[in-house]
Amino acid sequence: MATTLSINGETREVDTDPRKPLLWVLREDLDMPGTKFGCGMALCGACTVHVDGKAVRSCTTPISTVAGKQVTTIEHVATLPVGRKVSEAWTELDVPQCGYCQAGQIMSATALLSAKPSPSDEEIDQAMSGNICRCATYLRIRAAIKKAAASEGASA
Repeated sequence: MATTLSINGETREVDTDPRKPLLWVLREDLDMPGTKFGCGMALCGACTVHVDGKAVRSCTTPISTVAGKQVTTIEHVATLPVGRKVSEAWTELDVPQCGYCQAGQIMSATALLSAKPSPSDEEIDQAMSGNICRCATYLRIRAAIKKAAASEGASA
């Protein structure tokens, strides 16, 4: 069955089971490997994307639920003002270690700063608590979020 999706501002049509998780549609049907598979149960956050600006776990999101909504992936997030500031802060502070979880971390951080431009440490910890980093770069992640929040134009 064909489903029409809006991915990173482009209309895309995929002919697959409407119950297929968005993660696998992105990776297998649309050749967009930036979004990572982690746990497959929405527990680790590696697969985080934005749906209408909110961070969601794509591994448990059937594509039928995102038809007609705006999906943003890691491949596009740096074109958004807040996403660009987050990505720059990630690079400047050398946040990633192994890097596997970082796409999901950046997506969650961008959603946080889009909703709350100057979050407290507690708000950062709460917003990022669903994203697991096996390398434990949590302090650098928090520092990068604070740096992005302090950047001029971060909320633009």
